[in-house]
Amino acid sequence: MTTTTLPERPRLTRLQIWNMSVGFFGIQFGFALQNGNASRILGIFGAEVEHLSWFWLAAPLTGMIVQPIIGYYSDRTWTSLGRRRPYFLAGAILAAGALLFMPNANLLVSILPPLYVGAGILMMMDASFNVAMEPFRALVADLLPSEQRTLGFSIQTCLIGLGAVIGSWLPYIFAEFFQVEKNAPVGEVPFNLTLSFYVGAVVFLLAILWTVVTTKEHPSEDHQHASHGFRFSEIVRDFVGMPRTMKQLGLVQFFSWSALFTMWVFTTSAVSTHVYGLPVGDNSSPAAQDAGNWVSGLFGIYNGVSAVYALVLPYVAFKLGRKMAYSLSLFAGGIGLVSIYFVSDPIMLIFPMVGIGVAWAAILAMPYAIVAGSVPMHKMGIYMGMFNFFITLPQIVTSLAGGPVVKYFFHSHAIYSIMMAGMLLFIAAFCVRFVDDKDDVVQADLD
Repeated sequence: MTTTTLPERPRLTRLQIWNMSVGFFGIQFGFALQNGNASRILGIFGAEVEHLSWFWLAAPLTGMIVQPIIGYYSDRTWTSLGRRRPYFLAGAILAAGALLFMPNANLLVSILPPLYVGAGILMMMDASFNVAMEPFRALVADLLPSEQRTLGFSIQTCLIGLGAVIGSWLPYIFAEFFQVEKNAPVGEVPFNLTLSFYVGAVVFLLAILWTVVTTKEHPSEDHQHASHGFRFSEIVRDFVGMPRTMKQLGLVQFFSWSALFTMWVFTTSAVSTHVYGLPVGDNSSPAAQDAGNWVSGLFGIYNGVSAVYALVLPYVAFKLGRKMAYSLSLFAGGIGLVSIYFVSDPIMLIFPMVGIGVAWAAILAMPYAIVAGSVPMHKMGIYMGMFNFFITLPQIVTSLAGGPVVKYFFHSHAIYSIMMAGMLLFIAAFCVRFVDDKDDVVQADLD
């Protein structure tokens, strides 16, 4: 058996790293609109609170299928645009279309009830986001040397946070500062929310195009792996033989992403009923729209915190070690989620968002910085796609179990699901201690 010595990757400038990550600004802009408003839109179309997690089920299912396949092909494809860029460009085009259609599902009522149309568009939207997102993770690992990866994923996380802040706040900004209509008849999406999705589609596409135009991929030795054949057995073999570090991080990912998914699905209902004092099932009153707009704004706040914290995360990881920085950040998020129960003033919800934002930054950066050092470079795409399995599996489990839990154990009081999410982050923080970080000896780039 012959071994191939991989050439050393040249260090990139900060501007080059920012340019390669700008596309993630657009991706997270779209994700923020989805995460902050999909449950609200589905509720407007008639979904009951205990059924919301089931409508979200389609999203992680498509991600579980799509990401490994996209990763597999992007490892073996070479075009005039490179190997990663064609995939996130195609995903951007599809995602823009889904963002345009999501708030307008009621226009297709002659075909299917708007609730089911909306759920179908949610599935399409999430699948498109996954097509665009997976190659970005591999792109950072492709182009950056090991000592710059923590910096690279942190800059990526910073842009993710900035995109999410603007995307999350957009409905609130349109309603409160530009006086765009924020109320609508029962069964219709307010125009401030619809307009936000339109803007999201444009931003998503332009951000991806920025990275496509400004970032150059190098075929080097990996060009020899290019192939258009699909062998399912090879994906299975790679999955069985995944590095030990990936498996250990999988446990951390399970608990942390179960917490995040629970938060995204149930926060609007929890805040509406527990903080605003509205009855369960009120999705259309002016107070309910105010609560929904504020939740979207709160999501913007935690994403803003994550953007700032991502910039200092390489320094924290350098001082404490990546595992300790990761664990403490997750613990801060658990405190934030649990503390929501003790809040009665909507403005005071800003404070829990700080802890959640710290955890979110670590979740987006640290596992990828750790796992990249344990993965063969010519299989970076497929393994980054497989790593997404540890994100989608907990979302699927939460989708199936979340509805019955909130209905039968919590009697439709979603605030208790949010507290449960906090406990899951505590467990994730504990599990980090068992992860082997083979790259701990590599110092973070602090230049």
